Amino acid sequence: MERMWSPWRSQLLDKKEYDTQQTDLQGQSVFSRLVAEERDEENLIVWRGKHVFVIMNAYPYNNGHLLIVPYREIAQYGDLTKDEQIEIAHVIDRCIGWLRIALAPEGFNVGMNIGKAAGAGIPCHLHVHVVPRWSGDTNFMPVLGDVKVIPEAMRDTYRKLRKAIQAEETALS
Repeated sequence: MERMWSPWRSQLLDKKEYDTQQTDLQGQSVFSRLVAEERDEENLIVWRGKHVFVIMNAYPYNNGHLLIVPYREIAQYGDLTKDEQIEIAHVIDRCIGWLRIALAPEGFNVGMNIGKAAGAGIPCHLHVHVVPRWSGDTNFMPVLGDVKVIPEAMRDTYRKLRKAIQAEETALS
């Protein structure tokens, strides 16, 4: 059996700001706080929908790693409304399309980590990961150097994604 080892995740999860609840002094998750600030580019929010929004992962597995987050803070998939579930499903497809245009990945990982035991870094606020993948995108750096190599500045990736989203929205109108 092959294993994907990601030691940087344990260090992230051990940080004080990533406690089991991941809330601020007002009891909000980091996602709720960022989306409420309405500083989308600064906070790497690439798209807002009716029930969910899309934000770039601040600690990405790969360049372009996106998170689909419901506005409501819920921890369990079963707590999503049917409308939230439907929008998440549609937005997964849209994220894949935006990433194909912006970054031309060869594949994708899509999934959720529900609960701390499953690896959720922010277990109090459910979210879906959409991770673009390329052949050979894992390398020796995390194992030997405790370093994750992201080949492009996040702001550059943000601009590419926003361009792809705007092109899609223009085509749809």
